[in-house]
Amino acid sequence: MTDETEAQRVTAAGNEMSASFLAAQKRSDATMAALEADPSKFTMLTGDRPTGRLHLGHFFGSIRERVAMQDRGVNTNIIIADYQVITDRDTTEHIEDNVLNLVLDYLAAGIDPEKTMIFTHSAVPAENQLMLPFLSLVTEAELHRNPTVKSEMEASGHALTGLLLTYPVHQACDILFCKANVVPIGKDNLPHVEITRTIARRFNERYAQGAPVFPEPAAILSNAPEIPGLDGRKMSKSYGNSIMLGATAEETAKLIKKSKTDSERFITFDPVARPEVSALLTTAGLVTGRDPADIAAEIGNGGSGTLKKYVTESVNEFLAPHRERRAELAKDMDTVRDILHEGNRRANAIANQTLDEVREAMGMKY
Repeated sequence: MTDETEAQRVTAAGNEMSASFLAAQKRSDATMAALEADPSKFTMLTGDRPTGRLHLGHFFGSIRERVAMQDRGVNTNIIIADYQVITDRDTTEHIEDNVLNLVLDYLAAGIDPEKTMIFTHSAVPAENQLMLPFLSLVTEAELHRNPTVKSEMEASGHALTGLLLTYPVHQACDILFCKANVVPIGKDNLPHVEITRTIARRFNERYAQGAPVFPEPAAILSNAPEIPGLDGRKMSKSYGNSIMLGATAEETAKLIKKSKTDSERFITFDPVARPEVSALLTTAGLVTGRDPADIAAEIGNGGSGTLKKYVTESVNEFLAPHRERRAELAKDMDTVRDILHEGNRRANAIANQTLDEVREAMGMKY
């Protein structure tokens, strides 16, 4: 292949992705307008992998919006994707602790188990069985092209397992088993929703033309900013730069105190030239609702010590109610487990019904 031909291919691929994103954005805007008009017509699926504790990035990036959707009257569902932990890890050590801590943070943040179904992958066999017919609806080339699979494999440094390669199909099972028609995501995860739409469409066309079994879910594209970690990189458990929702005030203060800044005393907000200082300012801005540039101007010659003191006080004040509710909930872990068991029971009832519909459409009810 010549350099010119390769360049043309890359340009064409870029144009195709841009067009796909614009179409998804238009669909997202229309879906949000319809959702605002009648939330009861919408079912939402979101979730987390239980690989550790939730942090501020999770709160501002997704949890706050889940609570808002729930309180609007959307039928909300949260999957704790425990099977997906082993897409790129060789151990399930601490998984029970991680799962229960996720539930604690959901409840403390305002998720109401009477309104939102919280469940785990591994407890819902019928949902996972959807993988078999769904895998027949996608090609190996389509799976390899998924950019999220590529980025997750590179980030983990793990070999490409069969489970990681088929990760987008498993997510399609998560979304479609409960007939979710909206999925709030960031731009980076759009390919997952697109392949879910493809699977739903192909299943309906192949097996259920007269009475479609699955909706084609729309992505609601999040406008939440990417939350920087304390070192200026993306906030991530693996980087050790995250402020955990359930950390104590003392642990938070210690983490912020040891965060790196730079040698310039005068505080300014400049994410490109001063990523570490700007990350602290961004964090303070998120939890106070203020403009990071205004905070920087206020601190000025106070230097990094004053900045870190302000960030620490602001974060701890913001998280104090969450931590208080969390500590109270943690006194009764039997109730927390009961909430998860009830969510699993409800999810199984829905998944069994959906699997029956799939088998019926495929002529496999004997």
